[in-house]
Amino acid sequence: MISDALNYLRNSDDALVTVLIGGLLSVFGFLLVPVLFVNGYFVRVLRRTAAGDETAPVFDDWGRMGIEGLKATVIALVYGLVPLVVGAVLIGGSVVAIATGGSVDGGSAALGAGIVGLLVSLAITFVLGLAAWYVIPAATANFAERGTFAAGFDFGTLRPVLFSGAYATGWLLALGVIVLGGIVAGAFNAVIPILGAVPGLFVSFYATVAAYYLIGRTWRNLRPVETREVTDEQPAV
Repeated sequence: MISDALNYLRNSDDALVTVLIGGLLSVFGFLLVPVLFVNGYFVRVLRRTAAGDETAPVFDDWGRMGIEGLKATVIALVYGLVPLVVGAVLIGGSVVAIATGGSVDGGSAALGAGIVGLLVSLAITFVLGLAAWYVIPAATANFAERGTFAAGFDFGTLRPVLFSGAYATGWLLALGVIVLGGIVAGAFNAVIPILGAVPGLFVSFYATVAAYYLIGRTWRNLRPVETREVTDEQPAV
């Protein structure tokens, strides 16, 4: 399946154009709007692969792609808010405890407790962040399949998927592809400082598409849908 994922875009007739567009949008991602179109493309990858279509989508119908990308982005942000808020509260409280620990009786003990509290807070935040990162691809796949924003939060559908060994395996494979892409992108930056970040973004886009292909294939195996010709014309509700 890894080989299929890495060759997914390469085997497309529009591979070069797709990578160029995706990479350029990623380069200008700091403007935020281009990211929505990239995320909309990832939604299309999920929808097609989940439906059994092995043909990579192209960048077209930009309005619909942008809307779906916006919704996918909001879904990810909602899940990401949990570790962000919890982490801010826990870490902030620990920092305050450390800052004030030396000024109270038994300052050394209070300072030590504050440091332990900070380490625990960082660990909790990391675990929650990892959990959010684990849930987001499945939530996005459900949104891609059903075409409704609420599908991203349908825990009745998501729960059995998230607790399955097949999804965990697919997620780990996808993570491995993204890490590999990050290593290659980092190599560009190491060889060509600053300017190397540009080709690195193209590599990262290619790797992320491959990762979403793996998630789509996993979703198809866990929640098989009728194989059909995919036109990306599902309503963006």
